[in-house]
Amino acid sequence: MVLEFEKPIADLEQKLQEMKELAKGRNIDLSKDIQSLEGKILDLKKETFSNLTRWQRVQLSRHADRPYALDYIYEITNDFIELHGDRSVKDDKAMIGGLGDIDGRTVLFIGQQKGRNTKQRQERNFGMANPEGYRKALRLMKMAEKFNKPIVTLIDTPGAFPGLEAEERGQGEAIARNIKEMFMLKVPVICIIIGEGASGGALGIAIGDKVYMLENTWYSVISPESCSSILWRSWDYKEQAAEALKLTATDMKSNGLVDDIIPEPLGGAHKDLKGMAKTLKEVIGKALAELDKIEVEDRISKRIDKFCAMGVVVE
Repeated sequence: MVLEFEKPIADLEQKLQEMKELAKGRNIDLSKDIQSLEGKILDLKKETFSNLTRWQRVQLSRHADRPYALDYIYEITNDFIELHGDRSVKDDKAMIGGLGDIDGRTVLFIGQQKGRNTKQRQERNFGMANPEGYRKALRLMKMAEKFNKPIVTLIDTPGAFPGLEAEERGQGEAIARNIKEMFMLKVPVICIIIGEGASGGALGIAIGDKVYMLENTWYSVISPESCSSILWRSWDYKEQAAEALKLTATDMKSNGLVDDIIPEPLGGAHKDLKGMAKTLKEVIGKALAELDKIEVEDRISKRIDKFCAMGVVVE
């Protein structure tokens, strides 16, 4: 999959491949030309990805090859064991959770999981969790608290599932309860937006001591398309909506809504899963080492103060 703004880079990469095949097939020394073209491609990549618009970053966050929660979890952990069900309705495949080992320490991972093909997307409901998904997440978080295990959440959802059956089973209540309970968890909680972070669907697992965003992700109360359809009665203004929403990692950090931005490999996280996973592992390890030094009550107090300080209230 090649995005529109990536096409000039893809064209040069195609020429580079053809040049390498020509040199190999005809036994011609084109090393200088190949080296020169590789330099041009690298320069073009740096220029392109350092000047992305907000809408282009939204597109990157949805890239078909972008790593999902389970991709990172399997790279970061040893012996990951997935846990299932909310003990009430069913096992929501859009919300995954389980225990994994990071450098000898057991961590509870929770995340939203999308699918790679049509069958997987239907099974995972496109990463849109139902109430039982949020209740499963809360069940696992309370279990982690009981056994004193830190929690890491990986957020990537276009929103909580908006279907009638989800509302009948208490979608709003499930998300609200998660938000309330996450404030009071006695164990360290680290939240990372790895793709899309839309509305309450993201916020339901995003209350933590540390909140990070990957470089090419977005976090907002509404998607650009939905915003465009409300304001302009058309999806054609999604690019303008993205600019107005100020939903990128840079915007979120400047507004004090996230703690830090995690850089991605040049071209996006999908270009180097192992490198991106290594960076995530280092960030998680550093954050846990920092949070471990804080007393439980102080950590809870700081977590509450952090979120209460967000936004502006006028009476």
